[in-house]
Amino acid sequence: MKRFKLFILAGIVMMAFSTCKTNYGDVLTISAKALKDKIAGGWAGKMIGVTYGAPTEFRAQGKTFDDSIPWSPKDIRGSMWQDDIYVQLTFMMTMDKYGIDAPAKKFQEMFAKAGYMLWHANVQARKNYYDSIFPPASGSPEFNPHADDIDFQIEADYLGLMCPGMPVTASEIAEKIGHIMNYGDGVYGGIFISALYTQAFIENDMQTIIENALKTIPAESDYARTVSDVITLHKHYPGDWKAAWEELHSKWDYDHFCGAGSDFNIDAKVNGAFIVMGLLYGDGDPWKTLEITTRCGQDSDCNPSSAMAVLGVVTGFDKLPRDMKDGVACMGDSLFIHTDYSFNKAVENTFRYASAMISENGGNVSKNEITILKQTPEARALEVSFPNVVLDKKISVFDKGPWTFSGNWKKYQRTGWPGNTPYDQAMFSDKAGDAVEISFSGTGISIDGNWFRDGGMADVFLDGKFIRTIDAYYFYNKQDHDNVTIWHVTGLADTQHRVKLVVKGEKKPESLGAKVYITKAIVYKTAPKKSKSFRFAFEKQ
Repeated sequence: MKRFKLFILAGIVMMAFSTCKTNYGDVLTISAKALKDKIAGGWAGKMIGVTYGAPTEFRAQGKTFDDSIPWSPKDIRGSMWQDDIYVQLTFMMTMDKYGIDAPAKKFQEMFAKAGYMLWHANVQARKNYYDSIFPPASGSPEFNPHADDIDFQIEADYLGLMCPGMPVTASEIAEKIGHIMNYGDGVYGGIFISALYTQAFIENDMQTIIENALKTIPAESDYARTVSDVITLHKHYPGDWKAAWEELHSKWDYDHFCGAGSDFNIDAKVNGAFIVMGLLYGDGDPWKTLEITTRCGQDSDCNPSSAMAVLGVVTGFDKLPRDMKDGVACMGDSLFIHTDYSFNKAVENTFRYASAMISENGGNVSKNEITILKQTPEARALEVSFPNVVLDKKISVFDKGPWTFSGNWKKYQRTGWPGNTPYDQAMFSDKAGDAVEISFSGTGISIDGNWFRDGGMADVFLDGKFIRTIDAYYFYNKQDHDNVTIWHVTGLADTQHRVKLVVKGEKKPESLGAKVYITKAIVYKTAPKKSKSFRFAFEKQ
Protein backbone atom coordinates (compact mmCIF):
# COMPACT_ATOMS: atom_id res chain seq x y z
CA MET A 1 0.00 0.00 0.00
CA LYS A 2 1.27 3.45 -0.90
CA ARG A 3 2.31 5.38 2.16
CA PHE A 4 0.06 8.24 3.24
CA LYS A 5 1.68 11.56 3.96
CA LEU A 6 0.29 14.03 6.46
CA PHE A 7 -1.28 16.77 4.45
CA ILE A 8 -3.86 18.65 6.47
CA LEU A 9 -6.51 20.23 4.28
CA ALA A 10 -7.06 23.22 6.52
CA GLY A 11 -3.40 24.11 6.28
CA ILE A 12 -3.42 23.67 2.52
CA VAL A 13 -6.41 25.90 2.10
CA MET A 14 -5.00 28.63 4.33
CA MET A 15 -1.75 28.68 2.37
CA ALA A 16 -3.38 28.31 -1.06
CA PHE A 17 -5.67 31.26 -0.46
CA SER A 18 -3.15 33.46 1.33
CA THR A 19 -2.63 35.48 -1.86
CA CYS A 20 -6.31 35.89 -2.73
CA LYS A 21 -9.44 37.06 -0.99
CA THR A 22 -12.92 35.74 -1.54
CA ASN A 23 -15.89 38.05 -1.38
CA TYR A 24 -18.86 35.82 -0.68
CA GLY A 25 -20.97 37.55 -3.27
CA ASP A 26 -20.47 37.63 -7.03
CA VAL A 27 -16.79 38.52 -7.24
CA LEU A 28 -13.46 36.82 -6.52
CA THR A 29 -10.25 38.83 -6.40
CA ILE A 30 -7.08 36.82 -6.79
CA SER A 31 -3.50 37.66 -7.61
CA ALA A 32 -2.25 36.77 -11.08
CA LYS A 33 0.47 34.70 -9.45
CA ALA A 34 -2.02 32.67 -7.43
CA LEU A 35 -4.25 32.07 -10.44
CA LYS A 36 -1.35 30.77 -12.50
CA ASP A 37 -0.21 28.61 -9.56
CA LYS A 38 -3.64 26.98 -9.41
CA ILE A 39 -3.65 26.37 -13.16
CA ALA A 40 -0.20 24.76 -12.80
CA GLY A 41 -1.54 22.63 -9.94
CA GLY A 42 -4.31 21.37 -12.20
CA TRP A 43 -2.05 20.40 -15.09
CA ALA A 44 0.46 18.84 -12.71
CA GLY A 45 -2.33 16.84 -11.07
CA LYS A 46 -3.28 15.40 -14.44
CA MET A 47 0.27 14.24 -15.05
CA ILE A 48 0.74 12.85 -11.54
CA GLY A 49 -2.61 11.07 -11.35
CA VAL A 50 -2.53 9.40 -14.74
CA THR A 51 0.91 7.92 -14.12
CA TYR A 52 0.09 6.90 -10.55
CA GLY A 53 -2.85 4.83 -11.75
CA ALA A 54 -1.41 3.65 -15.08
CA PRO A 55 -0.17 0.22 -13.85
CA THR A 56 -3.68 -0.59 -12.56
CA GLU A 57 -5.77 0.45 -15.57
CA PHE A 58 -8.71 -1.98 -15.96
CA ARG A 59 -6.97 -4.55 -13.78
CA ALA A 60 -9.88 -4.27 -11.33
CA GLN A 61 -13.18 -4.71 -13.15
CA GLY A 62 -16.23 -5.02 -10.93
CA LYS A 63 -14.00 -5.08 -7.84
CA THR A 64 -11.57 -2.87 -6.00
CA PHE A 65 -7.84 -2.96 -6.71
CA ASP A 66 -6.11 -4.37 -3.64
CA ASP A 67 -2.53 -4.96 -4.82
CA SER A 68 0.38 -2.60 -4.26
CA ILE A 69 0.63 0.56 -6.37
CA PRO A 70 4.27 1.35 -7.16
CA TRP A 71 4.96 4.97 -8.13
CA SER A 72 7.89 7.35 -8.12
CA PRO A 73 8.31 10.90 -9.46
CA LYS A 74 10.26 9.65 -12.47
CA ASP A 75 7.10 7.83 -13.63
CA ILE A 76 5.61 11.23 -14.54
CA ARG A 77 7.49 11.02 -17.83
CA GLY A 78 4.83 8.50 -18.88
CA SER A 79 2.26 11.28 -19.01
CA MET A 80 3.84 12.45 -22.26
CA TRP A 81 1.95 9.73 -24.17
CA GLN A 82 -1.35 9.57 -22.29
CA ASP A 83 -4.61 10.28 -24.14
CA ASP A 84 -5.96 11.97 -21.00
CA ILE A 85 -3.65 14.85 -21.87
CA TYR A 86 -2.70 14.82 -25.54
CA VAL A 87 -6.27 14.91 -26.87
CA GLN A 88 -7.25 18.05 -24.98
CA LEU A 89 -3.96 19.69 -25.88
CA THR A 90 -4.92 19.10 -29.51
CA PHE A 91 -8.16 20.92 -28.74
CA MET A 92 -6.10 23.79 -27.31
CA MET A 93 -4.01 23.76 -30.49
CA THR A 94 -7.27 24.08 -32.44
CA MET A 95 -8.13 27.14 -30.39
CA ASP A 96 -4.65 28.54 -31.01
CA LYS A 97 -5.11 28.13 -34.76
CA TYR A 98 -8.80 28.85 -35.31
CA GLY A 99 -9.90 30.68 -32.15
CA ILE A 100 -12.01 29.76 -29.15
CA ASP A 101 -15.19 30.00 -31.22
CA ALA A 102 -13.99 27.62 -33.94
CA PRO A 103 -16.74 25.25 -35.16
CA ALA A 104 -16.81 21.77 -33.67
CA LYS A 105 -15.83 20.26 -37.03
CA LYS A 106 -12.43 21.99 -36.80
CA PHE A 107 -11.79 20.42 -33.39
CA GLN A 108 -12.83 17.03 -34.77
CA GLU A 109 -10.60 17.48 -37.81
CA MET A 110 -7.46 18.31 -35.85
CA PHE A 111 -7.75 15.42 -33.44
CA ALA A 112 -8.79 13.04 -36.24
CA LYS A 113 -5.63 13.95 -38.15
CA ALA A 114 -3.31 13.93 -35.10
CA GLY A 115 -0.66 11.22 -35.09
CA TYR A 116 -1.62 9.44 -31.87
CA MET A 117 -3.80 6.39 -31.25
CA LEU A 118 -7.36 6.66 -29.96
CA TRP A 119 -9.94 4.33 -28.44
CA HIS A 120 -13.68 3.99 -27.79
CA ALA A 121 -15.75 7.15 -28.37
CA ASN A 122 -12.69 9.04 -29.61
CA VAL A 123 -11.71 6.45 -32.17
CA GLN A 124 -15.30 6.26 -33.40
CA ALA A 125 -15.33 10.06 -33.74
CA ARG A 126 -12.08 9.85 -35.71
CA LYS A 127 -13.51 7.19 -38.01
CA ASN A 128 -16.71 9.21 -38.34
CA TYR A 129 -14.66 12.17 -39.55
CA TYR A 130 -13.12 10.08 -42.34
CA ASP A 131 -16.59 8.68 -43.13
CA SER A 132 -17.92 12.28 -43.41
CA ILE A 133 -19.96 12.12 -40.21
CA PHE A 134 -19.42 15.39 -38.36
CA PRO A 135 -20.50 16.88 -35.00
CA PRO A 136 -22.92 16.61 -33.40
CA ALA A 137 -23.83 13.46 -35.36
CA SER A 138 -20.32 12.03 -34.78
CA GLY A 139 -21.03 11.67 -31.06
CA SER A 140 -24.70 10.77 -31.31
CA PRO A 141 -26.04 7.35 -30.27
CA GLU A 142 -26.96 6.66 -33.89
CA PHE A 143 -23.36 6.92 -35.09
CA ASN A 144 -21.36 6.31 -31.93
CA PRO A 145 -22.02 3.22 -29.78
CA HIS A 146 -19.61 4.69 -27.23
CA ALA A 147 -21.77 7.77 -26.64
CA ASP A 148 -21.82 7.24 -22.86
CA ASP A 149 -18.13 6.32 -22.55
CA ILE A 150 -15.53 8.20 -20.54
CA ASP A 151 -13.72 9.89 -23.41
CA PHE A 152 -14.83 13.51 -23.10
CA GLN A 153 -14.73 13.24 -19.33
CA ILE A 154 -10.96 12.68 -19.42
CA GLU A 155 -10.23 15.52 -21.84
CA ALA A 156 -12.44 18.40 -20.67
CA ASP A 157 -10.08 19.58 -17.93
CA TYR A 158 -8.63 22.41 -19.98
CA LEU A 159 -12.07 24.02 -20.27
CA GLY A 160 -12.47 24.26 -16.51
CA LEU A 161 -8.89 25.44 -16.08
CA MET A 162 -9.45 28.35 -18.46
CA CYS A 163 -12.84 29.30 -16.95
CA PRO A 164 -12.12 29.96 -13.23
CA GLY A 165 -15.40 30.63 -11.43
CA MET A 166 -17.28 30.56 -14.74
CA PRO A 167 -19.15 27.23 -15.05
CA VAL A 168 -21.68 28.56 -17.57
CA THR A 169 -18.94 29.59 -19.99
CA ALA A 170 -17.13 26.25 -19.52
CA SER A 171 -20.36 24.31 -20.07
CA GLU A 172 -21.20 26.13 -23.28
CA ILE A 173 -17.86 25.23 -24.82
CA ALA A 174 -17.97 21.72 -23.36
CA GLU A 175 -21.34 21.05 -24.94
CA LYS A 176 -19.90 21.86 -28.36
CA ILE A 177 -16.67 19.86 -27.97
CA GLY A 178 -18.29 16.97 -26.10
CA HIS A 179 -20.69 16.18 -28.93
CA ILE A 180 -17.77 15.42 -31.22
CA MET A 181 -17.41 12.03 -29.53
CA ASN A 182 -20.14 11.70 -26.89
CA TYR A 183 -23.79 12.30 -26.04
CA GLY A 184 -25.94 12.33 -22.90
CA ASP A 185 -24.06 11.07 -19.85
CA GLY A 186 -20.86 10.99 -21.91
CA VAL A 187 -21.13 14.75 -22.48
CA TYR A 188 -22.30 15.39 -18.92
CA GLY A 189 -19.12 13.75 -17.67
CA GLY A 190 -17.04 16.40 -19.42
CA ILE A 191 -19.34 19.23 -18.35
CA PHE A 192 -19.25 18.06 -14.73
CA ILE A 193 -15.48 17.61 -14.62
CA SER A 194 -14.84 21.00 -16.19
CA ALA A 195 -17.25 22.52 -13.67
CA LEU A 196 -15.32 20.94 -10.80
CA TYR A 197 -12.30 22.97 -11.90
CA THR A 198 -14.28 26.19 -12.20
CA GLN A 199 -15.41 25.74 -8.60
CA ALA A 200 -12.02 24.60 -7.30
CA PHE A 201 -10.68 28.08 -8.07
CA ILE A 202 -13.25 29.79 -5.85
CA GLU A 203 -14.14 27.25 -3.14
CA ASN A 204 -12.10 25.18 -0.72
CA ASP A 205 -14.66 22.71 0.67
CA MET A 206 -14.68 19.63 -1.54
CA GLN A 207 -18.32 18.75 -1.04
CA THR A 208 -19.32 22.32 -1.94
CA ILE A 209 -17.18 22.13 -5.08
CA ILE A 210 -18.87 18.87 -6.10
CA GLU A 211 -22.40 20.03 -5.31
CA ASN A 212 -21.93 23.26 -7.26
CA ALA A 213 -20.48 21.39 -10.24
CA LEU A 214 -23.42 19.00 -10.12
CA LYS A 215 -25.75 21.92 -10.82
CA THR A 216 -24.38 22.17 -14.37
CA ILE A 217 -25.99 18.89 -15.51
CA PRO A 218 -29.64 17.76 -15.39
CA ALA A 219 -30.55 16.36 -11.97
CA GLU A 220 -32.67 13.64 -13.62
CA SER A 221 -29.71 12.28 -15.63
CA ASP A 222 -28.17 9.01 -14.51
CA TYR A 223 -24.82 10.79 -14.24
CA ALA A 224 -26.15 13.32 -11.73
CA ARG A 225 -27.98 10.62 -9.79
CA THR A 226 -24.82 8.51 -9.55
CA VAL A 227 -22.72 11.41 -8.23
CA SER A 228 -25.51 12.37 -5.81
CA ASP A 229 -25.46 8.81 -4.51
CA VAL A 230 -21.74 9.10 -3.78
CA ILE A 231 -22.43 12.21 -1.68
CA THR A 232 -25.16 10.32 0.20
CA LEU A 233 -22.93 7.29 0.71
CA HIS A 234 -20.10 9.46 2.00
CA LYS A 235 -22.45 10.85 4.64
CA HIS A 236 -23.61 7.36 5.62
CA TYR A 237 -20.14 5.77 5.60
CA PRO A 238 -17.88 8.75 6.35
CA GLY A 239 -14.91 6.60 7.31
CA ASP A 240 -15.36 3.55 5.09
CA TRP A 241 -14.94 4.15 1.38
CA LYS A 242 -15.03 0.43 0.60
CA ALA A 243 -18.51 0.08 2.11
CA ALA A 244 -19.61 3.04 0.00
CA TRP A 245 -18.00 1.46 -3.06
CA GLU A 246 -19.89 -1.80 -2.52
CA GLU A 247 -23.21 0.03 -2.35
CA LEU A 248 -22.42 2.12 -5.41
CA HIS A 249 -21.28 -0.89 -7.39
CA SER A 250 -24.37 -2.85 -6.48
CA LYS A 251 -26.65 -0.10 -7.72
CA TRP A 252 -24.89 1.38 -10.74
CA ASP A 253 -22.21 -0.92 -12.16
CA TYR A 254 -24.51 -2.74 -14.57
CA ASP A 255 -24.02 -3.34 -18.29
CA HIS A 256 -23.93 -0.34 -20.52
CA PHE A 257 -23.87 -0.33 -24.31
CA CYS A 258 -20.09 -0.54 -24.61
CA GLY A 259 -18.88 -3.64 -22.79
CA ALA A 260 -22.28 -5.27 -22.45
CA GLY A 261 -22.07 -8.70 -20.89
CA SER A 262 -18.71 -8.18 -19.20
CA ASP A 263 -17.27 -6.63 -16.04
CA PHE A 264 -15.45 -4.07 -18.17
CA ASN A 265 -17.02 -0.64 -17.59
CA ILE A 266 -15.77 2.48 -19.34
CA ASP A 267 -19.07 4.24 -18.69
CA ALA A 268 -18.63 7.93 -17.83
CA LYS A 269 -20.96 8.04 -14.83
CA VAL A 270 -19.46 5.09 -12.94
CA ASN A 271 -15.91 6.28 -13.46
CA GLY A 272 -16.99 9.84 -12.66
CA ALA A 273 -18.45 8.56 -9.40
CA PHE A 274 -15.06 7.05 -8.55
CA ILE A 275 -13.46 10.48 -9.09
CA VAL A 276 -15.93 12.00 -6.64
CA MET A 277 -15.38 9.16 -4.18
CA GLY A 278 -11.64 9.84 -4.20
CA LEU A 279 -12.16 13.57 -3.72
CA LEU A 280 -14.55 13.13 -0.78
CA TYR A 281 -12.75 10.32 1.01
CA GLY A 282 -9.32 11.75 0.20
CA ASP A 283 -9.80 14.51 2.80
CA GLY A 284 -7.55 16.89 0.87
CA ASP A 285 -4.54 14.57 1.13
CA PRO A 286 -2.95 14.05 -2.32
CA TRP A 287 -1.69 10.55 -1.56
CA LYS A 288 -4.98 9.41 -0.05
CA THR A 289 -6.97 10.96 -2.91
CA LEU A 290 -4.79 9.17 -5.47
CA GLU A 291 -4.93 5.83 -3.69
CA ILE A 292 -8.67 5.70 -3.10
CA THR A 293 -9.57 6.87 -6.59
CA THR A 294 -7.20 4.32 -8.12
CA ARG A 295 -8.39 1.47 -5.93
CA CYS A 296 -11.99 2.04 -7.04
CA GLY A 297 -10.91 0.27 -10.24
CA GLN A 298 -12.08 0.29 -13.88
CA ASP A 299 -10.43 3.19 -15.77
CA SER A 300 -8.08 3.70 -12.87
CA ASP A 301 -5.50 5.90 -14.54
CA CYS A 302 -8.00 8.41 -15.93
CA ASN A 303 -9.93 8.71 -12.66
CA PRO A 304 -7.02 9.60 -10.35
CA SER A 305 -5.77 11.95 -13.05
CA SER A 306 -8.99 13.96 -12.83
CA ALA A 307 -9.24 13.76 -9.04
CA MET A 308 -5.65 14.81 -8.46
CA ALA A 309 -5.99 17.67 -10.94
CA VAL A 310 -9.04 19.10 -9.16
CA LEU A 311 -7.20 18.87 -5.86
CA GLY A 312 -4.19 20.48 -7.55
CA VAL A 313 -6.30 23.53 -8.36
CA VAL A 314 -7.48 23.80 -4.76
CA THR A 315 -3.96 23.58 -3.34
CA GLY A 316 -2.02 25.21 -6.15
CA PHE A 317 1.19 23.79 -7.58
CA ASP A 318 3.42 25.34 -4.95
CA LYS A 319 1.76 23.45 -2.09
CA LEU A 320 1.89 20.01 -3.69
CA PRO A 321 4.29 17.48 -2.12
CA ARG A 322 7.90 18.17 -3.05
CA ASP A 323 8.51 14.89 -4.90
CA MET A 324 5.42 15.44 -7.04
CA LYS A 325 6.52 18.96 -7.94
CA ASP A 326 10.03 17.82 -8.73
CA GLY A 327 8.77 15.05 -11.00
CA VAL A 328 6.62 17.47 -12.98
CA ALA A 329 9.36 20.12 -13.14
CA CYS A 330 11.77 17.60 -14.65
CA MET A 331 9.35 17.17 -17.57
CA GLY A 332 8.39 20.83 -17.73
CA ASP A 333 9.59 21.50 -21.28
CA SER A 334 9.05 18.02 -22.74
CA LEU A 335 6.40 17.84 -25.44
CA PHE A 336 3.33 15.62 -25.17
CA ILE A 337 3.28 13.34 -28.20
CA HIS A 338 1.97 14.77 -31.46
CA THR A 339 1.35 18.18 -29.90
CA ASP A 340 3.39 21.36 -29.63
CA TYR A 341 2.57 21.60 -25.93
CA SER A 342 4.68 21.00 -22.82
CA PHE A 343 3.57 21.38 -19.21
CA ASN A 344 5.08 24.86 -19.06
CA LYS A 345 3.44 25.96 -22.29
CA ALA A 346 0.11 24.49 -21.21
CA VAL A 347 0.22 26.51 -18.00
CA GLU A 348 1.16 29.74 -19.80
CA ASN A 349 -1.45 29.41 -22.55
CA THR A 350 -4.18 28.29 -20.16
CA PHE A 351 -3.47 31.37 -18.05
CA ARG A 352 -3.66 33.49 -21.20
CA TYR A 353 -7.01 31.97 -22.20
CA ALA A 354 -8.29 32.27 -18.63
CA SER A 355 -7.41 35.96 -18.59
CA ALA A 356 -9.27 36.48 -21.86
CA MET A 357 -12.30 34.53 -20.61
CA ILE A 358 -12.39 36.54 -17.38
CA SER A 359 -12.28 39.84 -19.27
CA GLU A 360 -14.92 38.76 -21.77
CA ASN A 361 -17.26 37.72 -18.95
CA GLY A 362 -17.26 40.93 -16.97
CA GLY A 363 -14.10 40.52 -14.91
CA ASN A 364 -10.96 42.59 -14.83
CA VAL A 365 -7.36 41.57 -15.48
CA SER A 366 -4.33 43.65 -14.55
CA LYS A 367 -0.68 42.75 -14.26
CA ASN A 368 -0.85 41.73 -10.61
CA GLU A 369 -4.52 41.35 -9.70
CA ILE A 370 -7.48 39.63 -11.32
CA THR A 371 -11.15 40.09 -10.52
CA ILE A 372 -13.48 37.28 -11.58
CA LEU A 373 -17.21 37.81 -11.93
CA LYS A 374 -18.48 34.47 -10.64
CA GLN A 375 -21.23 32.68 -12.56
CA THR A 376 -24.12 30.74 -11.06
CA PRO A 377 -24.11 27.16 -12.42
CA GLU A 378 -26.88 26.32 -14.89
CA ALA A 379 -27.92 22.82 -15.95
CA ARG A 380 -27.87 21.77 -19.59
CA ALA A 381 -30.84 20.10 -21.30
CA LEU A 382 -31.45 16.39 -20.72
CA GLU A 383 -30.15 13.86 -23.26
CA VAL A 384 -30.29 10.07 -22.87
CA SER A 385 -28.17 7.93 -25.17
CA PHE A 386 -29.62 4.43 -24.79
CA PRO A 387 -32.70 4.62 -22.52
CA ASN A 388 -33.45 1.28 -20.84
CA VAL A 389 -31.33 -0.63 -23.35
CA VAL A 390 -30.39 -3.93 -21.70
CA LEU A 391 -28.31 -6.82 -23.00
CA ASP A 392 -30.36 -9.83 -24.07
CA LYS A 393 -27.79 -12.15 -25.67
CA LYS A 394 -24.61 -12.40 -27.71
CA ILE A 395 -24.52 -14.48 -30.89
CA SER A 396 -21.15 -15.53 -32.31
CA VAL A 397 -20.89 -15.45 -36.09
CA PHE A 398 -20.05 -19.16 -35.82
CA ASP A 399 -23.43 -19.94 -34.21
CA LYS A 400 -24.99 -21.12 -37.46
CA GLY A 401 -28.67 -21.04 -36.45
CA PRO A 402 -29.45 -17.30 -36.55
CA TRP A 403 -27.03 -16.46 -39.39
CA THR A 404 -27.54 -17.01 -43.12
CA PHE A 405 -24.58 -16.56 -45.46
CA SER A 406 -24.76 -16.32 -49.23
CA GLY A 407 -21.74 -16.19 -51.49
CA ASN A 408 -18.10 -16.95 -50.78
CA TRP A 409 -17.60 -16.09 -47.08
CA LYS A 410 -14.40 -17.38 -45.47
CA LYS A 411 -13.08 -17.84 -41.98
CA TYR A 412 -10.47 -15.36 -40.78
CA GLN A 413 -7.87 -16.43 -38.21
CA ARG A 414 -5.39 -13.87 -36.94
CA THR A 415 -1.90 -15.20 -37.68
CA GLY A 416 0.13 -15.98 -34.60
CA TRP A 417 -2.80 -15.77 -32.19
CA PRO A 418 -3.49 -19.04 -30.38
CA GLY A 419 -7.07 -18.81 -29.11
CA ASN A 420 -10.62 -19.03 -30.31
CA THR A 421 -11.81 -15.73 -28.86
CA PRO A 422 -13.76 -13.17 -30.92
CA TYR A 423 -10.54 -11.21 -31.19
CA ASP A 424 -8.90 -14.06 -33.11
CA GLN A 425 -11.56 -15.14 -35.59
CA ALA A 426 -14.20 -13.76 -37.93
CA MET A 427 -16.06 -14.49 -41.14
CA PHE A 428 -15.27 -12.24 -44.10
CA SER A 429 -15.97 -11.60 -47.74
CA ASP A 430 -14.81 -9.06 -50.31
CA LYS A 431 -16.99 -10.17 -53.24
CA ALA A 432 -19.71 -7.80 -54.41
CA GLY A 433 -23.16 -9.24 -53.73
CA ASP A 434 -22.16 -11.64 -50.97
CA ALA A 435 -24.54 -11.22 -48.06
CA VAL A 436 -25.05 -12.19 -44.44
CA GLU A 437 -28.37 -12.04 -42.61
CA ILE A 438 -29.41 -12.48 -39.00
CA SER A 439 -32.89 -12.71 -37.51
CA PHE A 440 -33.51 -11.63 -33.93
CA SER A 441 -36.25 -10.68 -31.54
CA GLY A 442 -35.61 -7.52 -29.53
CA THR A 443 -35.45 -3.75 -29.61
CA GLY A 444 -31.85 -3.31 -30.73
CA ILE A 445 -28.80 -5.02 -32.19
CA SER A 446 -25.10 -4.40 -32.67
CA ILE A 447 -23.28 -6.12 -35.51
CA ASP A 448 -19.63 -6.46 -34.54
CA GLY A 449 -16.63 -7.05 -36.74
CA ASN A 450 -13.14 -5.81 -37.52
CA TRP A 451 -11.87 -2.48 -38.79
CA PHE A 452 -8.75 -3.43 -40.73
CA ARG A 453 -6.45 -1.87 -43.33
CA ASP A 454 -8.03 -4.10 -45.98
CA GLY A 455 -11.59 -3.28 -44.93
CA GLY A 456 -14.27 -2.41 -47.47
CA MET A 457 -17.89 -1.34 -47.76
CA ALA A 458 -21.26 -2.98 -47.22
CA ASP A 459 -24.88 -1.91 -47.49
CA VAL A 460 -27.04 -2.41 -44.41
CA PHE A 461 -30.72 -3.35 -44.64
CA LEU A 462 -33.13 -3.56 -41.71
CA ASP A 463 -36.38 -5.45 -42.24
CA GLY A 464 -35.90 -5.10 -45.97
CA LYS A 465 -35.26 -1.35 -45.93
CA PHE A 466 -31.90 0.13 -46.94
CA ILE A 467 -30.38 2.03 -43.98
CA ARG A 468 -26.91 3.15 -45.06
CA THR A 469 -23.50 2.07 -46.35
CA ILE A 470 -20.81 1.24 -43.80
CA ASP A 471 -17.05 1.08 -44.32
CA ALA A 472 -14.84 -1.41 -42.45
CA TYR A 473 -11.55 0.30 -43.37
CA TYR A 474 -9.38 1.60 -40.52
CA PHE A 475 -5.64 1.99 -40.36
CA TYR A 476 -5.09 5.55 -39.18
CA ASN A 477 -1.74 5.95 -37.44
CA LYS A 478 -1.11 2.24 -38.01
CA GLN A 479 -3.92 1.28 -35.64
CA ASP A 480 -6.65 -1.22 -36.43
CA HIS A 481 -9.47 -2.54 -34.24
CA ASP A 482 -10.80 -6.03 -33.60
CA ASN A 483 -14.34 -6.88 -32.63
CA VAL A 484 -15.83 -3.39 -32.78
CA THR A 485 -19.38 -2.31 -33.55
CA ILE A 486 -19.60 -1.86 -37.31
CA TRP A 487 -23.33 -1.05 -37.24
CA HIS A 488 -25.99 -0.82 -34.57
CA VAL A 489 -29.55 0.27 -33.96
CA THR A 490 -31.77 0.69 -30.89
CA GLY A 491 -35.31 1.86 -30.24
CA LEU A 492 -36.98 -0.77 -32.42
CA ALA A 493 -40.40 -2.25 -31.80
CA ASP A 494 -40.19 -5.33 -29.58
CA THR A 495 -40.78 -7.88 -32.29
CA GLN A 496 -38.94 -10.01 -34.85
CA HIS A 497 -36.40 -8.22 -37.05
CA ARG A 498 -33.90 -9.09 -39.76
CA VAL A 499 -30.60 -7.38 -40.55
CA LYS A 500 -28.83 -7.96 -43.84
CA LEU A 501 -25.34 -6.82 -44.88
CA VAL A 502 -24.47 -6.90 -48.56
CA VAL A 503 -20.81 -6.65 -49.53
CA LYS A 504 -20.23 -3.96 -52.16
CA GLY A 505 -16.75 -4.99 -53.29
CA GLU A 506 -15.80 -1.31 -52.99
CA LYS A 507 -13.24 0.43 -50.83
CA LYS A 508 -11.49 3.67 -49.97
CA PRO A 509 -8.44 4.34 -52.19
CA GLU A 510 -6.09 3.83 -49.24
CA SER A 511 -7.54 0.43 -48.28
CA LEU A 512 -5.64 -2.71 -49.23
CA GLY A 513 -8.86 -4.63 -49.88
CA ALA A 514 -12.66 -4.60 -49.77
CA LYS A 515 -13.21 -7.14 -46.99
CA VAL A 516 -16.10 -7.00 -44.56
CA TYR A 517 -15.46 -8.86 -41.30
CA ILE A 518 -18.17 -10.14 -38.92
CA THR A 519 -17.47 -11.50 -35.42
CA LYS A 520 -20.79 -11.47 -33.53
CA ALA A 521 -24.13 -9.82 -32.90
CA ILE A 522 -25.34 -8.40 -29.59
CA VAL A 523 -29.10 -8.32 -29.14
CA TYR A 524 -30.74 -5.84 -26.78
CA LYS A 525 -34.12 -5.58 -25.15
CA THR A 526 -35.88 -2.71 -23.40
CA ALA A 527 -36.25 -3.08 -19.64
CA PRO A 528 -35.44 -1.25 -16.39
CA LYS A 529 -31.70 -1.65 -15.87
CA LYS A 530 -31.63 -2.32 -12.14
CA SER A 531 -33.25 -1.66 -8.80
CA LYS A 532 -32.66 1.93 -7.73
CA SER A 533 -32.25 1.53 -4.00
CA PHE A 534 -29.40 0.90 -1.56
CA ARG A 535 -29.34 -1.82 1.05
CA PHE A 536 -29.63 0.75 3.82
CA ALA A 537 -32.52 3.14 4.32
CA PHE A 538 -31.88 6.81 3.65
CA GLU A 539 -33.84 9.89 2.73
CA LYS A 540 -35.69 9.78 -0.57
CA GLN A 541 -33.58 11.07 -3.45
